[in-house]
Amino acid sequence: SGPLNAMADSFNLPLRPILEKNDRPDTLPVEIAQINNQWGSFRDVNEEVLRNKIAEEKDKDELDEDSESEDVTDLDSTERLEQLYKRRADITQFAMQAHMETMFALDFVSLLLSKQAPRQAETSMSAFLKQVAPLGSLNAEVVNPPPKPESTAKDISAVSRGWRIQNFNGAANKLLQSATRLESEVASETRYWNEVLAVKNKGWKVSRLPRERQALGVQYGFLEATPVFRDRGLASLRRAEDGGLLLDKGLIPSKARYVRVRVVQDGRISGYSKPIHPTLNGEDTIEGRILQARDTVFEEELYHELVREARAIASFGVTTRQNLIQIPASDDLEILLDMVDVDGNNLQPDQGISQQGNSLAEGLAHTIRILLAYAHRQNLQRRTLLPPPLVTKKRSVPEHQLLRPALAYIQHMSHVRWLKSLLNDLFAVLRSANLNPQGYTAEIFSTGQGQNSHAPTVEALVENFLTPFESTFKGELLAPKGSFSISIRTNLSLPPHGTNFDVSFDMPKYLDLKSPGRLSHKDEVEAAITHLLLIDVVFAISNEPFKTNPENPEKQLWQAIYPQHGELLLSSDSLKRKKMKIAFSRHELSLEIYTVRCIDGTGRGQFEKSSHDSSPRVWKPLTTSPLSLMDYVRATTLT
Repeated sequence: SGPLNAMADSFNLPLRPILEKNDRPDTLPVEIAQINNQWGSFRDVNEEVLRNKIAEEKDKDELDEDSESEDVTDLDSTERLEQLYKRRADITQFAMQAHMETMFALDFVSLLLSKQAPRQAETSMSAFLKQVAPLGSLNAEVVNPPPKPESTAKDISAVSRGWRIQNFNGAANKLLQSATRLESEVASETRYWNEVLAVKNKGWKVSRLPRERQALGVQYGFLEATPVFRDRGLASLRRAEDGGLLLDKGLIPSKARYVRVRVVQDGRISGYSKPIHPTLNGEDTIEGRILQARDTVFEEELYHELVREARAIASFGVTTRQNLIQIPASDDLEILLDMVDVDGNNLQPDQGISQQGNSLAEGLAHTIRILLAYAHRQNLQRRTLLPPPLVTKKRSVPEHQLLRPALAYIQHMSHVRWLKSLLNDLFAVLRSANLNPQGYTAEIFSTGQGQNSHAPTVEALVENFLTPFESTFKGELLAPKGSFSISIRTNLSLPPHGTNFDVSFDMPKYLDLKSPGRLSHKDEVEAAITHLLLIDVVFAISNEPFKTNPENPEKQLWQAIYPQHGELLLSSDSLKRKKMKIAFSRHELSLEIYTVRCIDGTGRGQFEKSSHDSSPRVWKPLTTSPLSLMDYVRATTLT
């Protein structure tokens, strides 16, 4: 009994229903009615009556609590347990009664429905009902209502007719509105698809957007471009309210931009490039917008690749800033590249702009764009080949050659013009002395054709432009069967970078002389060529016999004792000997004869002084002299 008593003391089962509080408070009239029912009129209610009522309720509650406490204390645990079992039985009986009533209602509804749908109603009928009552034994019919008066029938008919007329009018209006809307939609769709078809007929690629399959897009970018710019080359074709095409260009700026090339000559701007495609001139067509977007994304990719290459060739003196690339092309020539708006070129034509500078800037602008298009073509060819084997190390993407070929061309032409000027000056000096050299021949860009003979003509031309540039100068010397050759080779793509001069000559009669070979600096080249022609002049004089005495028919030769210094010695039996010294440069040719003593022909004498009966002679280009070099040597030899 102990555990049962403990369970009875700790187990409390609420049997009363839970009172739900009304969320909405009663209105004032309801509360006034309740007060009138409970207390009567407000006139009979005062403070004393309320206090007495409150005191009576309080005493009554205390008595109830005392009686309940006495009852609780009087009841022992056995009586409480019996009371609990009794209440549980009451709850169970109530639940069973509710269940039976529910089943009776379900059987009634199922039997009623078995007349119309026997199969569905049979599933919900009890077994007892199936035995005592066959299916369809209970039916329900609509009882005809009593006849309505004629006035009521007329009112109902009039109201029904009005409703029908109103519904018909509403349906007609909706059909007209739908027809109008459908007509406008058809017109908009027709215009939209006509413009899409026109874009496709122009050659643009139209397809669905990758991430938005229900929308169309146009591919105006280049599929072989850098991945960043390749993904930006696809724009969606949206439909406006009137059916026109709206080009959603995404990250493309609203204004057209291009890479501007400026040429700085001697510290001032001498030329600049103009945009390839000008603005639309007010023609805001869909094709114009697509072309503008294509050109802008191409120019942005071009400038991006130019910056990458400029950083790679920083050793050539190329510098990059936020929006500027400075390239020292030659000694007095500098190239500036920047990204500007199409309508943002504010340079005036009277600010020292020259036709030559504009031609150079335009040529360089076209060159870098052609080279970028060629790089796209090379990417396409590489994609069509078999992929290389997989490696753990990621392969680096090399920079496109855009600036290096153009710079190599400019530098090569600068060196070619310099060498032409040097040879013209040197041969002009020799002609002024009436030596009559044979001159030289120049073969500019003597590089052979590309190895890929199956490539198209345009690609073959660009491939030749990417190869190292080479030019050759050849000429004959004054010495018998003597010749010289100068090759200029410029390469900025592969080491060794820069321009090299290969100077060589052939003098069969003087085999001890060696060619200087490959040189890199202009000063060295000028010194080597000048020295070569000086030696040639010395040997030309040494091969010519001269009379030392008019009465003596014998002739003597000037011996080249120091040809590298331009010194010759006239052989004689006396102690006094004549020595000739020749100085040669691109500006003049000078000749001076000395009288020397105590010289053995191989070393310098102890005493050298100028002859009193001779004076130095100078020949300069663009000047006419009545006395040639050989006549002057012949005249001084006889004296």
